[in-house]
Amino acid sequence: MGSLDGKSVVVTGGNSGIGKAIVLAMAAEGASVVVDWVAHEDQTEQLLQQVRDAGGKAVGVEADISKADDLHRMMQKAVDEFGRLDVLVNNAGIETRQSLLDTTEEDYDKVMAINMKSAFFASQAAAKRFIDQGDGGLILNISSVHEDWPMPGNIAYCVSKGGMRMLTRTAGVELGPHGVRMVNIAPGAVDTPINESTTSNKDKLGKLQDAIPLRKLAKPDDIADVVVFLASGRSSYMTSTTVVVDGGIMQGSVGL
Repeated sequence: MGSLDGKSVVVTGGNSGIGKAIVLAMAAEGASVVVDWVAHEDQTEQLLQQVRDAGGKAVGVEADISKADDLHRMMQKAVDEFGRLDVLVNNAGIETRQSLLDTTEEDYDKVMAINMKSAFFASQAAAKRFIDQGDGGLILNISSVHEDWPMPGNIAYCVSKGGMRMLTRTAGVELGPHGVRMVNIAPGAVDTPINESTTSNKDKLGKLQDAIPLRKLAKPDDIADVVVFLASGRSSYMTSTTVVVDGGIMQGSVGL
């Protein structure tokens, strides 16, 4: 038996990078998973088939996660397909790697819509279903060490992750009496396509690895393993907080 047998899960941004690893790991532990797509339906379908070929359950739903109505529809998809909703993973995220002086209004709005607005309204939609079901629920946010650690030259991303931190702290307090928990997971440097400009450059990669006490970047599976642990029920007294998964980088270096 898997640690997530019988649980119904929604993962935003679940068809690539960390999200894909989360979907595969949760499905392998017995969860039934809903994954969204907008422009890459084929990529999502390949992932869903991979889950099914391994004996798991997963469905896709076309949804623009920057729109509250679509997020509510994602949660309803889990209920319609699997009978209930147990866990939401707010994983979707983008960055522009621009400074305060260079960020346009359009770029800022896009980052905030995908990173912060989607997490806010997906959490709202999930929490309402958890409360209606009457037996609690769990919201996990894939944040970043940059919810707390400045990253000059990537300011909109940092602002969005800082907002996610306060969302978790405040909503965790609001929802606690309903048995609904919210926890952030804050990765450090992860070997995903979003970091390809660093991982493909030997000098940049070496500098980054030297700054990490464990001397290596995380793999997406390293983050997915923490998600599975938090969703398994073995973290039932955790809420309104952040779990940092960074190889010690926040302690080992300043100002990367």
